[in-house]
Amino acid sequence: MYQKVLVPLDGSDLAECALSHLKSLVKDGSVGEAILLNIVKIDIPWAEMKNANFNINALREPLFAASKKYLSDVAERLSAQGIKVKTESIEANRSAEKINEYAQENRIDLVILATHGYTGFKKLMLGSVASGVLSQSHVPVLLIRPEACRI
Repeated sequence: MYQKVLVPLDGSDLAECALSHLKSLVKDGSVGEAILLNIVKIDIPWAEMKNANFNINALREPLFAASKKYLSDVAERLSAQGIKVKTESIEANRSAEKINEYAQENRIDLVILATHGYTGFKKLMLGSVASGVLSQSHVPVLLIRPEACRI
C-alpha cells in the first residue's frame, strides 16, 4: 500500500489524467492519502527590477492565490469521492527537481504524473518534467500517457 501519493498538477487537462489512476488505486485500497502539488513559477520582469518601487510579492500573491484555488477545487472533487487529500503550492523554477525534492522530504511512496509522451527531437526541444522526475526520483513514479486517460 502507498500511504502517501504525490500528484503534481499544472492546471491542464493532461495533468489531471493522473487523477483517474489515483481514483483507481484508492478504490483498490492501495492509497492512504493523496497530496496534490502545484509548482508556481514566477517570471520576474528583470527590466522592472531596476525600479525602486518593484514589489515581488505583487507578482507572487495572485499566482499563489490562483494555485491554491485550483488545487482546492480539485481536492473538493476528490474529497467528495471519499479520497483523503492535501494540497500544496510551492514556488520553483525547475519543476522536476522540486517535485523530487518534495517527494523525498515528505516521505512520498509514489508519484503519479501525466506525460505528453514526446520522443526524439520534440522531447529534446520541449524538455519534460515527467522525464526529469523519472530520471531523478528516489521513489516509484507512475507515468500516465495521454491515451491512458480513458479509464
